[in-house]
Formats: sequence, structure tokens, C-alpha cells
Amino acid sequence: MGSASISIVEGNPHLRSLLGWHLQQVGHWVHQSADISHAREIFFSRQPTLVILDAQLPDGDGLEFCRWLGLQQQSLILMLSARNSEADIVEGLKSGADDYLTKPFGMQEFMARVEALMRRNRTMIPPATLECGLLKIDLVQRRVRLYEQHIELTPQEFSLLYVLAQAGGVPLSRSDLLRRAWPDAIDNPRTIDTHVLSLRKKIEIDPRQPSLIQTVRNVGYRLNLEFLNTNQLHSPEDRGVETRFVETKPASAG
Repeated sequence: MGSASISIVEGNPHLRSLLGWHLQQVGHWVHQSADISHAREIFFSRQPTLVILDAQLPDGDGLEFCRWLGLQQQSLILMLSARNSEADIVEGLKSGADDYLTKPFGMQEFMARVEALMRRNRTMIPPATLECGLLKIDLVQRRVRLYEQHIELTPQEFSLLYVLAQAGGVPLSRSDLLRRAWPDAIDNPRTIDTHVLSLRKKIEIDPRQPSLIQTVRNVGYRLNLEFLNTNQLHSPEDRGVETRFVETKPASAG
């Protein structure tokens, strides 16, 4: 089957442990979470190929978390649920699950579905663009467009903006941003503040009162997707900012 990084998000500790044991026996790296909060941390730190997700979790709706995972466009999702009606299955698949398995299930069927998803992963083509409302990030050409205008960014600024957009509005700490945007860098997480400041000067309507990149007290920064999906943004001409396009040099985007 080949080794893969797999995250199990399951509220039942006995089932979670059992699934993890079987996956480890065939060589997978397994990370287990009992709730959504820990599952988000695992997602950012481990970037799993497959997320096995319980539809009902103690700290939130598994379907909502499934929708959030789908926005990241990184992991395949196998949803587990005791709900077995056609409507429930359809809702799970429409929420972004790549497969849906009803409880109780046999371990052979579970492993076969994991293997099928791993085969699909080998043929997946990574997305060429990441779109967040009026913000479009071209991951191949490393170009950024905001309100249909090209924005000139340094490699560091591009990677930082990409990581913030990829997080889907979830706040990220300075350490997380540093690790994901520049994984090979050895630096002080506080330098993130400097890069955020320079990025705000290029994309904010008023950098002194930022609306796009928000500071989250005692956490770090988040991209305001709600603002990007409204008509509150103005073109660079409207806000008196001169922008031009240059292709940046390759840099890691996490």
C-alpha cells in the first residue's frame, strides 16, 4: 500500500486505538485526535495525506470540520458515522468527504477503503490556484491577484500570504507561520511581525487599520476571509496605491 501520514479524528478511544493499530501494521504514520481542536494542530504540524474523521465529535460538528478540511485542498477525507440513511451519506459527501463508511464496519472493509483512497492520492494533481474571494494565488507561476490587480510580493511575503490563505481563516501562531512558510529557516518567530507589516503595506486598504490580515491577541494572525468575500475592497487605483507585477523567485510555501 505504501506509507502515508494519516490522522484519525475519532471520539471513541477504543475505536481510535484499534484503527490506529491496524494502519500502523501496514506501515502508515498515524496521528490520533479525540477532538477538532487537537486535529487542527495535527493538520498544521503533520500535513496528513488522509484524515479519518468521525462525523460526531465532542467539541464540534464533524461535518463543519470536513468542510474546513476541504478548503485546504490537501488531505483526502474518509468520514465515519453511525448515521446510515441516504440523506446522511449524501450530506457527508457534499461536505467534502471522499468516502463515507457507516458504523459498525468490518476492519477488512475499512482497510480496503483506505487502500483505495491511497491509490486515488497517487493520481491526484495538486491545485494550481488558491482562491479566497477577491484574492487569487497562482501556485505554479507564484503570482498574486487582488481585486483583479497584480500585487508584487517578495518570496517571503508570497509564502506568508499563501500559508495564511491555506489556513482558511484559522488563526496561526507566529511559530506555526514560521514553520509552515519557511520550514528550512532558523529564525525568531517575532520576525513574522516584520513580514506581516510589509505585506499589509501592499494589500491593505489602510495598513494602519488592517482588515485583511488580522492580529489575534495571544495567538498570532489570521486572514479575514469574510472581508475578502464582500465588496468592501477597492482596487489599488481607488486607494491611491501603485502596484506592478513581477514573478518572484521560488521559495518554500509550507
